[in-house]
Amino acid sequence: MALKLVDKWIWDSWYVKDGDTYHAFYLSASRALGDPNRRHLHPIVGHAISTDMTNWTVVRDALIVSEDNEAFDSYTTWTGSVVRDDNGLWWMFYTGTSRINNAMVQTVGAATSKDLLVWDKISSQPLAVADPKWYEKHGDNAWVGEAWRDPWVFRFPKGVDSGVAKVGVPAGTEPSEVWHMLVTARANSEAGGDYLTRGVVGHATSTDLTNWTVQPPISKPHQGFGQMEVFQFEIVDGVPILFFCCGWNELAPERLEAWGKRDATYSLVVKPDLADLDFTKAHGFEHRLVYAGRLIQGPDGGWNVIGFDNFDADGEFVGQLCDPIPVTATAELGIVAKADL
Repeated sequence: MALKLVDKWIWDSWYVKDGDTYHAFYLSASRALGDPNRRHLHPIVGHAISTDMTNWTVVRDALIVSEDNEAFDSYTTWTGSVVRDDNGLWWMFYTGTSRINNAMVQTVGAATSKDLLVWDKISSQPLAVADPKWYEKHGDNAWVGEAWRDPWVFRFPKGVDSGVAKVGVPAGTEPSEVWHMLVTARANSEAGGDYLTRGVVGHATSTDLTNWTVQPPISKPHQGFGQMEVFQFEIVDGVPILFFCCGWNELAPERLEAWGKRDATYSLVVKPDLADLDFTKAHGFEHRLVYAGRLIQGPDGGWNVIGFDNFDADGEFVGQLCDPIPVTATAELGIVAKADL
């Protein structure tokens, strides 16, 4: 059954597997807020576990906002990802906004855990912040707020030593030892053009998960998206895929005309080193229009998509996670549901 809570809405989620147990972390907010649009400023990072990705048991919440008003996450704790370092410690990178700027500036911080249940924030200050040399800052845009969120942290496998994989690699260090962070971001006003085309893939690198160097974006603006949210990079059945989502009202006019007024998760077939990204070739996942979809390998090793159900036929916000959708990837279309083949 889908993960649905009677007292809370659920939206963005991210996953990690430890042994035979899947851990789902997700944004949630009380349905007592009444208006689901209010959820964005009242989120808690919830946590549920499962052995089959279908039957979930809710456990203690993972993160809430910090009490210090000047902390980077004193207003909200938003979407992130989880990795395990070489010493076995779990790291959750997540988005924060602060009360000192009324949630108008997004930054990235982290918490650590030994057991995936109890999380300790490592700093009240962010670890990665948008650099105005390349990225749009608050006050330099036609949007509400400064985008620098949804960190997806990973390492390239051994043998990949070109393209993005070679960025930020210190002398004497193997590319596979460097951590990369992909971030929802927008190009600054120097990029020109329609603001609904300025979405880019923000990028930062680190060798220790604590000290991050913000790099230039790994994609160019003016490729059809005002912003791309909730990135994930995976090799799915031999096909390198960059997974992301975008709301219909944030699409460039030409893509909106072709796609229509549908919020969707998209896939882009990419090179293994993430070089030369071309988002004009991205395909929407049409089998089921879940939002903030994630790619997860099931117990049988096959790939699945899990995302949240956004709106029902009456336009009411649903706010629940879907059951796993078995998928594969093709070099032509990216992620496709196995049922549609």
